[in-house]
Amino acid sequence: MSGVIDTDGDCAEWTFPAEPNAVRTARHAVRDTLRAWGLDHAIEDMTVLLVSELVTNSLRYASGPIGVRLIRLEPAGSAPSLLVEVSDPVPDPPTERSATTDDEGGRGLQLVAVSARRWGTRRGRTGKTVWFELPLAG
Repeated sequence: MSGVIDTDGDCAEWTFPAEPNAVRTARHAVRDTLRAWGLDHAIEDMTVLLVSELVTNSLRYASGPIGVRLIRLEPAGSAPSLLVEVSDPVPDPPTERSATTDDEGGRGLQLVAVSARRWGTRRGRTGKTVWFELPLAG
């Protein structure tokens, strides 16, 4: 079961236990929120895909809760964007791998890197956050 932290206004935030259904539950929560916000289907699909990849990575390495946060940014004088954060209790930053054509995994961060306007990682008090930003149509 996921814990809804906030779904008010331009921010939505959840925590998911590090259990096998976390990826599916996170995908549904993100998709439902982006639909409620009326965002473009292409942004919705890309966000869900990237969240799925990052939650899968967290699930693979973390034994504690996984956090997902969406923030719709509309700064004055700048194009609107969507900031997405996936957090887990493991402090080590993820390692970008070069997957070969025969590898079943190892492409999640590569996918984030080529799809997002910007992305990165940061350490928190109890782990790390991997974030990415997608541009939204004006």
